[in-house]
Amino acid sequence: MRHFTSVFDLPDMKDALRQAFEIKKDRFKYVELGRNKTLLMIFFNSSLRTRLSTQKAAMNLGMNVIVLDVNQGAWKLETERGVIMDGDKPEHLLEAVPVMGCYCDVIGVRSFARFESKQDDYTEKILNQFIKYSGRPVFSMEAATGHPLQSFADWITIEEHKTVERPKVVMSWAPHPKALPQAVPNSFAQWMVAAGYDVVITHPHGYELDPKFTKGATIEYDQMKAFEGADFVYGKNWSVCEDAHYGQVLNMDRTWTIGERQMAVTNNAFFMHCLPVRRNMIVTDDVIEGPRSLVIPEAANREISATVVLKQILESL
Repeated sequence: MRHFTSVFDLPDMKDALRQAFEIKKDRFKYVELGRNKTLLMIFFNSSLRTRLSTQKAAMNLGMNVIVLDVNQGAWKLETERGVIMDGDKPEHLLEAVPVMGCYCDVIGVRSFARFESKQDDYTEKILNQFIKYSGRPVFSMEAATGHPLQSFADWITIEEHKTVERPKVVMSWAPHPKALPQAVPNSFAQWMVAAGYDVVITHPHGYELDPKFTKGATIEYDQMKAFEGADFVYGKNWSVCEDAHYGQVLNMDRTWTIGERQMAVTNNAFFMHCLPVRRNMIVTDDVIEGPRSLVIPEAANREISATVVLKQILESL
């Protein structure tokens, strides 16, 4: 595997899952694989789980790790072609990216949607410049439209806890005070459909995701109906994807906050969320602290998903 930006980059999903469980039993089984190899992790945005889990994954494989916070520890980078660089950005990404590639063997990039241009976000302008110009294998540590390491960890978590072969997995929009990207819900929908689950997505009208990510899932606008018989409930907010209101918050309906009322109609469902979570906006305290909450095991599996991805990239070098 050369690059990793979505579920479709995995050579074999079943084999990737097998490797995940293998690595979970012995995290240092492939510690020699990354000896004398260097991972460069580049962050355009803040991170907690992604930074820690991916760095730990690289260490599991014996890699050296360099972490660069672009907005704090480096020159501000210009990303547009043809601009007169007379502002506060003294370096262009087109020079910075190949320079970065000189110092490492693999690059991880984290860059959120900017909500300035849907075209730029949905063509993954920044991530693809690293793929095109770095000369190195590149993997997404969350991009404008996807977060594949998170969704891989979500899949591992569901496989560990499911009691039926094809569980009903419901992803529910919930209110949030800020405009959030569609990256996590896009990836989650895509991965769960690819895994062969019964996938239902519920949200208010106006919050439809791009159909290329939700193809194969059922869209249900009645949250309570969607939750009926669910085995897993994934809470998440996202802003509007539709062109005219892209990146906007149009609804703050608190009746969508996931609580005991919604969970009561499920099949004693597990609750999931990628974290960080706004308590009593996305989910109530009693649900996230309850015995069916998987948010901590789910976060722990971020180390496993990152280790599998890095292992497969290292094997291709």
